Amino acid sequence: MAHTFEPVAISTKEDFKLGGPVKWCAGCGGHSVLSTVMNVLPETGVPKEKVVFVSGIGCSSRFPYYINTYGFHSLHGRANAIASGIKAANPNLSVWVVTGDGDSMAIGGNHFIHLIRRNINVNVLLFNNKIYGLTKGQYSPTTPKGSVTKTSPEGTIENAFKPGELCMGAQGTFFARTVDTDPKMMREVFKAAAEHKGTSIVEILLNCVIFANQVHNDITGRDVRQDNQIYLEHGKPMIYGKDRNKGLMMRCDKMEAVTIGENGVTEDDLIVHNAQDPDDTNHYR
Repeated sequence: MAHTFEPVAISTKEDFKLGGPVKWCAGCGGHSVLSTVMNVLPETGVPKEKVVFVSGIGCSSRFPYYINTYGFHSLHGRANAIASGIKAANPNLSVWVVTGDGDSMAIGGNHFIHLIRRNINVNVLLFNNKIYGLTKGQYSPTTPKGSVTKTSPEGTIENAFKPGELCMGAQGTFFARTVDTDPKMMREVFKAAAEHKGTSIVEILLNCVIFANQVHNDITGRDVRQDNQIYLEHGKPMIYGKDRNKGLMMRCDKMEAVTIGENGVTEDDLIVHNAQDPDDTNHYR
């Protein structure tokens, strides 16, 4: 006897919308991230019933309330540990962690590095606004040294963590950085993270309009972003700039910014990005 099967419905962005209020401040970069994630999830081919978002504590950690998947709003700093358990018990689930620089780098720092070291197949979206937003403006582990905040009225005296370096130090297999003002790039990065087999860490430079407004403006500002951002693509030379005439090359074992066409520099002299190179030396230069 022949069996008939119900066709599997293709997910759309609408399937992942809850429709309730999103209680982030107007202008918060989280809105852009949420919308982009909802665009990416249908492209993964995983039904919403097989997707789980886990968060800790902080503004970022309200994310599971705003998306129509399974969700777990957990304890401060413990999202990565809980996500590890979920993935171990249910390996067929698509497991995502949404966390902030305070939640993941301070109380959750140990879980963060050990998730990466174990290379469990979990995707981590790290909202980095370089401040504690939910508790109203204390400095965080990624706040730049010297910053004046509510808990550092004369400027911070501590060195800031760089999430990418922590990831590589823990032998990470996937790290990417993107900005909340570029949904197209976020979409490509999130999709690559979802496709990666192992722990994927995505640092999102995100604006907090209340307590750290324009903290990333030297990178995301309209007048400087083309000259201060470089979009890396596997197999392509590292070119950037408003006129696409700047690039990075190696000279005397050091990475150097150069202008194509000056001093005999050509596109062939530039470093070609190799996303599959296990040697992470260039990331520290």
